This record gives sequence, C-alpha cells and structure tokens, in this order.
Amino acid sequence: MSTSDISSVTNLLAEAKVDKINEVSFKGQSLKLDEAKDALPIVNAIEEAKDVQSLRLEGNTLGVEAAEAIAKALEKRPEFQRARWSDMFTGRLRSEIPPALRSLGGAIIKSSARLVELDLSDNAFGPDGVKAFKELLTSTACYSLQELRLNNNGLGIGGKILAEALIECHKLSTQAGKPLELKVFICGRNRLENPCAIALAKAFKTLKSLEEIAMFQNGINHEGITALAESLAYNKNLKVINLNDNTFTAKGAISMAKSIKHLDKLEVINFGDCLVKSEGAEALADTLKNGVPALKELYLAFGEINSLAAVKIVESLYGKAMEKLDLNGNCLGEDGIEEVKGTLEAADQLDILGSLSDDEGDDEEDDDDDEYEDVDEDEEDEEGTTIKDPALEVKGTAIIPKKENTQVSYTVEEFLTFPTADKLLGIGNDRADKFSNHLKDKQSDVESVIKVFMNVAIVMDSKRPKVIEAIHECTDAILGQFLKDNDTKMDVVLNTILVHMGLIKSEDKIKPIADLSGILITLAYVCKQEYFPVKLKNILTVFIAKPHPALNRCVEARDQLLSALYT
Repeated sequence: MSTSDISSVTNLLAEAKVDKINEVSFKGQSLKLDEAKDALPIVNAIEEAKDVQSLRLEGNTLGVEAAEAIAKALEKRPEFQRARWSDMFTGRLRSEIPPALRSLGGAIIKSSARLVELDLSDNAFGPDGVKAFKELLTSTACYSLQELRLNNNGLGIGGKILAEALIECHKLSTQAGKPLELKVFICGRNRLENPCAIALAKAFKTLKSLEEIAMFQNGINHEGITALAESLAYNKNLKVINLNDNTFTAKGAISMAKSIKHLDKLEVINFGDCLVKSEGAEALADTLKNGVPALKELYLAFGEINSLAAVKIVESLYGKAMEKLDLNGNCLGEDGIEEVKGTLEAADQLDILGSLSDDEGDDEEDDDDDEYEDVDEDEEDEEGTTIKDPALEVKGTAIIPKKENTQVSYTVEEFLTFPTADKLLGIGNDRADKFSNHLKDKQSDVESVIKVFMNVAIVMDSKRPKVIEAIHECTDAILGQFLKDNDTKMDVVLNTILVHMGLIKSEDKIKPIADLSGILITLAYVCKQEYFPVKLKNILTVFIAKPHPALNRCVEARDQLLSALYT
C-alpha cells in the first residue's frame, strides 16, 4: 500500500461520522426491566438527549410496565426514525409481549414520527405479536418505512397478517400522496411455509420497491417459491435475494430462473441448501448467461447439483464481476471438481470459488421431486438382510465400501494460494510455528502480514471446532508479536485491515473480501486478546457499527464482533 493511500486515524474517524445518527443505545446490557422504575435509566436517556433518531434495546428484557414507561418518553420524539428492538423480550411470557408492543407502537404513532427502520427480530411473539404491531405498520408512522426486519419471530400464520398490513400500508400511503417504498424485507426462520409465502408474494407485487429480500429457513417448497419468483420480477431494483434453506426442487428453481432474468441490479443470489437439483441449476445457468449483469455472489451449496450442471453455472458467469461462488456440498466428484476449477482458472476467476470440502461425490441424482424418504441406519438389501457393517454404505441397491476420511498434507504456501479449511488443518498440528516461520522476515511488511491473517480468517467455519481452534492458533501466531512490534504503525495496520474488508477505499487495486463473516468472527476472538491494542479496538468499533452493504450481508457475524468490542 503506497504512503499516499494511508490516511490518519483522525481523518478516518471524521469520515466515519458523516452518516452519524443520534442514537440512545442500551444494547446488550442484560437489563431486566419489569416495573416503570426499572426503565428509568432508558427514560432519562431519551428525555435528556437533544435528538433521538434511534433507540437500541436489544439484549435486554422488557415487561409491560417498563415498556409503557419507555413509550411515554417516546411520545415526545417526532424525530424518531429507527426502532432497533431485536431480542428484547427474553424470558417473557407470550402474553406479556403484545401489550408491550402495542404501547411502544402507539407512542410512535402519537409522536408523529416517521420510521425508516423497524427491527423486531429474535422476539418469539408469534401471530399475536404481529397483530399487536399491525396498527403501527398501517399507520402514517410507517409510510416512510425502508427496512423491516422480523427474523426468527415464530410468525407462522402471522405471515399472512403481515402481508395484509404491508398491502394496507401501501394503499393508505398511496392515497396520502407518497406510496410506501420498503427496500429491505428480512423474515428468516419464521415457519412461513407455502400459505404465508404466497400471501407475502402478493405484497411484494404491490410494493415493487424492494432491494433486499431474505426469507431463509422457512419451510417453503416449490409452490411457495414459484409465487415468490413471480413477485420478484415486479421489483426491478432488487440487489439481494436470500432464500437459503428452503426446498425449491427443479420446479421452483426453473420458476425462479425465469423471473430473475431481467433483474439488472441483482448482485447477490443465495439459493444454498435449496435442493435446486441439476435441472434447476441448468435453468439458472441459462438465465445467468444472458441476464443478471450485476451479479457478484452466487450461493448454490447443497443442491444435489451434478458436475455437468455445475460447469454450466461456471460458464454462465463469464464476463461478470463475480466475487463469490459457492458450490460446496453438491455431487461433483473429483473429476467434476477439477473441471469446475479448470473452467474458472481459464477465465481467471478461480479466486471466487469457495470451499468444496463437503462435496458428496459423483452420484446419480434422484430426479423425483415429490418424494423424500429418510433411510434408516440399518438398511436391508433386496433379500432382507440387514447391513450393519460400518465399512459399508448403501447407494440404491448397491453395497459399496465407504471412503476413508484421510487428511491430505499441505504447506503454508499451498494454503495461501487457495485457502480452504481443510488445507489449514492439513498443514499439521505445528501450523502456528509454520506460519510464524513464513512471516519471520516480513514483520515490518504490514500488507503481507495482514493479507496472511485475512486468508486464514476467511476459512472460518463456526460448525467445525477443529477449524476454529486452528484459526485461533494461527491468528495468535500471525498477529501476536506483529502488533507488539508495530505499536507505532497502528494507523497503517488499521487502514490495511479496513481496505481488505472493503470498508475504506484505496488507490491500489486491492480486491476487497466479498464475504466478511469469517473475518468478523475471527476479529471477535482477536480483539479479546492481550496483544490487540485498545486504540485499534476503539476505532474498529466505529467502522463496524457504521452501516455498510458488506456488513449488512453478515449481520450475525457483525453483531458478534460488536459484542466483543463493547465488552
């Protein structure tokens, strides 16, 4: 990184404050607020603040009386815009939540505030909770709403009530001369299933303004997916579609492929864990070949996609400014993996490919989309003989030896060429020493050290304890002594980290990391270590807390880091 690219920490902080909003935050304080007197610290903070544009209450637990006290303070705040109220009813009875929500919503309406963001995620209020804040959603306070986050609320059939409220709000706001222009709709892990997906699809057709839709893990199959697909075509400004962990099958994937073809602003498609099948993947490839010009990230992991379809997907990405392609957990086989990698390498795009460590092997695909049967652990062959030999597995009617799980050895250099979690483990138990030796003569080269750290952090897999342990060991080895030796260069270190994360720009052509999840989770560990300077911790907090598209795509990981930084 050239000297001209390196701004002072003071300048960076000044830049970070450009979009600053006035916020009262009690985030993560684990306050148990039962009675009105318990809420006095929050009430006082609201009343004493010059402006209150945002109120964060996540990580606490509010009772009915406490909510009423806070609501009364909010009645006098017409400038209020952002209700960041996720995870604020932990341990509460289901019956306590609706009256608390009605109090808070009523206060916003009474204040004549105009909301921009409403986040009620991680509050298990179910359909009754939706009924409680429906009045708010259809009021003038929400005519200006841009972001609605309802993640992990157990909505169930409440999704229909939500859809009706959005349609009603759009109708009323249109009559008032300024139609609702909702941009972000987050509603994952809510058991919406087909009926609610179809109802929400109707709402999306009405809105036509959405830029991001996330409805992952909702038990939606091809009928609901097809309805959603049709609605997406009405939202021409869509940039992000996340339907991870629903069940498309080829039928749903083909419908989706037809609908997204003319979404020219679409940047992120996440159909991972959706069982799109090879036929569905081929339909998507046909669409991507001639459409979706702005695409940057494509997630198709665990979809029962064979190597032929995977190669077609890869070929469809030629000419696009891709940053991430996830095909892990499919049925490519060793030859298919090599073909996929070779095709990407020929197009100078190999760096976009994620790990393929969970590939299921070259296997015949079951094209029956209507039947899914779990196979018992004790399978019977055609003669009725029970197979219990752990060295054997059943594929159809064939009995074949299981593949042994062998660990391939790698060098640090091989890992850095194309980082994966398995390669990191393959370096061996002395991997920390090997990384130290690799960087032995580079301790004064900030760019080189940070780049190695980033390559280690991006392979973070929170579901694999051995990978987490290996990343922690290597991170300590990479950054421990380095940060102590470069205490006077903290501004350079910070700049380099932020440039690689894409949070600040550099004149050098450094390609920012597309998926910051691993970096954020690893930094959550690093910032708790003695070798991590308090100076870096304080300034990093400013940048991670500031809204940014790359951070908005990995909210859970960002919140994990912020929690560690605030500790």
